[in-house]
Amino acid sequence: MSARAISTAEGIVNAPLLYKGKVRELYDLGEHYLIVVTDRISAFDYVLEPAVPDKGNVLNRLSAFWFEQTAELMENHVVHTDVELLGDVISEENKDVLRKRVMVTRKAQRIDIECVVRGYITGGGWRQYQKNGEINGISLPEGLRMNDQLPEPIFTPAAKNDVGHDEDISFEVMAEKVGVDLAEQLRNCSLELYAFARDFCEKRDIILADCKLEFGLIDGKLILIDEIFTPDASRFWAKEKYALGVDIDSMDKEPVRNYLAHSDWDKNSQPDPLPTPVVDETSHRYRDIYSRISGQQL
Repeated sequence: MSARAISTAEGIVNAPLLYKGKVRELYDLGEHYLIVVTDRISAFDYVLEPAVPDKGNVLNRLSAFWFEQTAELMENHVVHTDVELLGDVISEENKDVLRKRVMVTRKAQRIDIECVVRGYITGGGWRQYQKNGEINGISLPEGLRMNDQLPEPIFTPAAKNDVGHDEDISFEVMAEKVGVDLAEQLRNCSLELYAFARDFCEKRDIILADCKLEFGLIDGKLILIDEIFTPDASRFWAKEKYALGVDIDSMDKEPVRNYLAHSDWDKNSQPDPLPTPVVDETSHRYRDIYSRISGQQL
């Protein structure tokens, strides 16, 4: 392993903890939020042990990279990612621990819609299509195969639930929830952002199969928030591994999912700690996708 894994920033950050997710922790800085991205990893709705070294580093740096790349397309919530600007919020002896893992953001009113764009028919979209030839109420051509590229990318939103799984919904249901004008704006922005990232990745021999984006409002203006085009929020395939009709080994925590799926774990209790080779391979996957997208070594 190349680095110490960080499982939490609690006790390190001198600010109120507002929310602790499976990976991210949100702290209140008064005017702004502080997001700390840990190395925790989850699968099948369980947070697993041990944490994966460099995972949080990659997620935060990739988000920062993409927020910068897309800034002309869409305003975002980033203020800075410099641990040195946090003053006594993080003590001097702990700044190296959280370096490259922090993002200070503007406070936005989150829109409780997960904006999903699919360029290929795979995963949950493929399962929907097999049942009724549709994804989120969008009719698709007959005869599509698993992992086929769709004729055009489609917008397939989900209603966010703080407990349990997000709920796939049609655009019409989304419009009822947030209003037609905002729904159309969310769809248009999501499709434009996906197209930009898809073309960017294509030049690096990576296929961006699908992605999920989150948006918020500041003084009534729509902005991009949370994370963007990371392995935890997008499905990346190495172009050389692309194939139809099979499960493609995606560039993310696939080693963890594969290990658990083929173990004797009952899926109803906390899994045993992950074996070291699985953790090491997963850490390598995250570092690899960062270097392939950004052109820089971690």
